[in-house]
Amino acid sequence: MMNKKMLKAFNESVVAETYNAYLYLSMAAYFESLGLKGFTNWMKCQAQEELTHAMLFFKHIVERGGRVELGPIGAPPTEWKSPQAAFEAAYTHEQKTTARINGLVDLAEAEKDRMAMPVLQWFVNEQIEEEASTSEVASNLKLAGDGSGLFLLDRQAATRTFVYPPAVLTGGSAGAGPAAGA
Repeated sequence: MMNKKMLKAFNESVVAETYNAYLYLSMAAYFESLGLKGFTNWMKCQAQEELTHAMLFFKHIVERGGRVELGPIGAPPTEWKSPQAAFEAAYTHEQKTTARINGLVDLAEAEKDRMAMPVLQWFVNEQIEEEASTSEVASNLKLAGDGSGLFLLDRQAATRTFVYPPAVLTGGSAGAGPAAGA
């Protein structure tokens, strides 16, 4: 059974990851309004990935005999100055998510909750990819500007697909392996 501090923190993570999905869905709607179908696809894939992250926290709570308690989810922004600004906001948000995950690792260490460590290590590794992918698109958009480079990047973003992480496919622990798909 998880102790109260860890249970509270993991329940907050279910909400935080669900908010992440909501944020990326809002970004998808923004890109859709601009007619940028590739970036719409990219953000929809990201939203699915974030919901999967929420479910990994959910699953860990249940496996440890805890009760999932959902809290309110705030409204995300709906407008950005440009596609580049949207991806820069996504990158900044991923940095905040990394800080939250690092805080969970610190809490698990302080509480000597070794059973939480495999799932948290999975998230630590996942955040490396999350920051890298959003930063890369933001940087590429900065280089591309608003001209034909934007449309080339949009076309490239259309090729992204969502793949469930192996832990979700196999029903194993979230610590079972690295993230699949990006």
